[in-house]
Amino acid sequence: MQRQRTAARVVIMAISALALLNSAPAASQTPPSAAPQQLVTIAAKTAGMTRLDGFVPAYWDEKAGKIWLEISRFNQEILYYVSLPSGVGQNELGLNRGDLGPSYVVQFERVGPKVLMVQPNYDYRATSTSAMERKSVADAFPTSVIWGFRIEAEEGGRALVDATDFFVRDAHGVANSLRRSNQGTYRMDGTRSAIYMPRTKAFPKNTEVEVTVTLTTDAAGGLIGSVTPSGDAVTVRQHHSFVELPDAGYEPRVSDPRAGFFGISYMDYATPIGQPIRKQFISRHRLQKTDPSARVSDVIKPIVYFLDPGTPEPVRSALLEGARWWSEAFEAAGFRNAFKVEMLPDTADPMDLRYNVIQWVHRSTRGWSFGSTVTDPRTGEILKGHVTLGSLRVRQDYLIGEGLTAPYATGTEDAAKVRAMALARIRQLSAHEVGHTLGLAHNYIASAQHAGGKQSVMDYPHPVVELAADGMIELDDAYATGIGEWDKVAIRFGYSQLAANTNQQATLDTVLLNAARRGISFLSDQDARPTGSAHPQAHLWDNGANVVSELDRMIGVRAAALDKFGERAIKTHMPLATIEEALVPLYLHHRYQVEAAVKSVGGQYYTYALRGDGQEPLRMVPATEQMAALDAVLKTVNPSFLTLPRRIINTIPPRPYGYPATAELFDRNTGLVFDVITPAAAAANMTLSLLLDPERAARVVEQRALDPSLPSLRDVLSRIHAVTFAAKPTDSYEAEIARAVQRVYVDNLIALATRATMSQVRAVASMTLKDLAAELAGGSGDYPSQAHAYLLRTDITRFIERPLAPIPSARSPIMPPGQPIGQPAMWFLGLRCDAAICDEW
Repeated sequence: MQRQRTAARVVIMAISALALLNSAPAASQTPPSAAPQQLVTIAAKTAGMTRLDGFVPAYWDEKAGKIWLEISRFNQEILYYVSLPSGVGQNELGLNRGDLGPSYVVQFERVGPKVLMVQPNYDYRATSTSAMERKSVADAFPTSVIWGFRIEAEEGGRALVDATDFFVRDAHGVANSLRRSNQGTYRMDGTRSAIYMPRTKAFPKNTEVEVTVTLTTDAAGGLIGSVTPSGDAVTVRQHHSFVELPDAGYEPRVSDPRAGFFGISYMDYATPIGQPIRKQFISRHRLQKTDPSARVSDVIKPIVYFLDPGTPEPVRSALLEGARWWSEAFEAAGFRNAFKVEMLPDTADPMDLRYNVIQWVHRSTRGWSFGSTVTDPRTGEILKGHVTLGSLRVRQDYLIGEGLTAPYATGTEDAAKVRAMALARIRQLSAHEVGHTLGLAHNYIASAQHAGGKQSVMDYPHPVVELAADGMIELDDAYATGIGEWDKVAIRFGYSQLAANTNQQATLDTVLLNAARRGISFLSDQDARPTGSAHPQAHLWDNGANVVSELDRMIGVRAAALDKFGERAIKTHMPLATIEEALVPLYLHHRYQVEAAVKSVGGQYYTYALRGDGQEPLRMVPATEQMAALDAVLKTVNPSFLTLPRRIINTIPPRPYGYPATAELFDRNTGLVFDVITPAAAAANMTLSLLLDPERAARVVEQRALDPSLPSLRDVLSRIHAVTFAAKPTDSYEAEIARAVQRVYVDNLIALATRATMSQVRAVASMTLKDLAAELAGGSGDYPSQAHAYLLRTDITRFIERPLAPIPSARSPIMPPGQPIGQPAMWFLGLRCDAAICDEW
């Protein structure tokens, strides 16, 4: 039977093949290729459409809902970038109103019936007069074709293409961002997406197209669902810009690591052997004097920033004032009337490249502010500054002021000093983010180089809170006013116009070295983070040249403020449970100064020294400073420091209906009831996890090996042990906190012995645990203490016997966020600066 079926199939296949052969035309009968179809003229194709005449002319076909582009600038480089005029309003997701997206230098290339939009590769170049040398580099690395269009009409060397699909897409990558944030797998729904004509315009040097894009999913995440009317459909607007690139009149300026500018870099294969092949240039705006020979001169075209008219008063005036501080720095660099800040006209589009803008952006939670730029990747010239300021920042500062001063004696007072402090912070924030858009990176050593942190607005400032002789908290000088000395130095380096016969490198080198001799220098992000970095004077939100003295002072301020804290921190008719909102930043008032002080342990003083500049490159923090810092930091794990006054505890009931708990509050193990132990454990965990950081421990081991006068890791651990296990509680509340601190110490010590990459760190930590287990075997004290010692000893023994097995214990206590909720993963913001964006809380 099987053989019969096979034979039948063979016969059928043979008959089919014969039929096809008979039906095919003979080779001599093959018809010639069809003649190319004659394209209609652009005028005929666009009849009845609305023409937007500009840099790249566009046509709007309202009936079809299509937009067409008329392309004539073939093989001419232009700038194309994407932005987000409407966002999602959730800080953890990013995607804020005004965010700048990808930007490209592109050129249109015609290939038969197609137009390709091609992005050249400017990361690899040959700045040579030889065309063949330049071509050899261009051919060695890929370009990118961003889009391909089909020509539908032509006329006089111009081509008409349907650009609807190019524009109506998720060009900003919103769906990818939501997916990376585990908010769902979103896809664009073309039936709910369209050209947005109210903000689609064409001008002589730029063409702007805006679109409404709707993304859909079957399963939306909680964060996007919290800010979207229907989480399964997220609708935002995205903006496309085609812009004429600037002429060749801009002169790139070579970067210097001591100068504090972000910029561009590329490999130049025309570089002579023996010279660096990687070229680096700063990013800056173009600025030219009308009289180059004058020391101070007016400018040909000033740098003008425009403030979002949606900003309310009194914030509006504060933002204008803070941004305008930069005019002083430009004046000091020789430019008169060079920097201005005005209100954005109603007719202007903030996405338009022609406007440097300061936008006031709302989110559902407090979040980061940004200073972004659109930069010419060929030269580093900044073409647009774009500042995004989160509107809840000012309210957080107001809350901090309420907690510090408890200003509501009757509950109805106007907290004028608190409001003044919050507005002072907003002025500084405005100046800071504008500074990023002028090309400046963070300078985190500035607060240590001048009393009050007035050396630079490019530092992150912690409020300088004073304790008056009568014990009252003073906020009058919480934030500095005006531009700092470092800011003037940086602008002079980056923007000063040098005469043609000037030795540019020598002149700019002198600017930086003269500043260094006055104690004015630059250290940035990688030097400032609490873990990994080692310079005790470079930190975020710290104050004072002496980190230990400032920590001691802040401990005193915190104690005085807690002594007066209570229901006076909130207004009448507010639920008493909301006192906790103001308590959190007050209880943790010391957190950033602890981060700064702990860096002295295993710390190093250093500079971005260049060979021959005379700066001291490196020296270890002396032993006396290291141990003084260690002692100061350990004050913050003392049970008496971590207790809350009973008066405060008895004032905080569980959260009422309609006031759910948030991430801004203390973690708790007690359900709805305020937890009086976990805040102490969280604060102690912050301090001890910083001290027992594996990288810090490795530095301590290495420094001791190089200089026996410096403390060893055993010295550091012995001092921590003495404080955590020798505390003398005065009551049962302090005793329970003492046990919580000891638990935190043991957990961090086990983590150090487990995770440290340096074997000697693991060895010392393991030996310390072994000795501690023997000490705990005594079992003295009351029943709670004996039970506590038993569990610690059991966990230590389990670790010693099985060091790679996890210890079954509760998770570490969580600190409420100091930085914005959902802080970006790109903690090293200097890298973001290279991508033309910097941010601040």
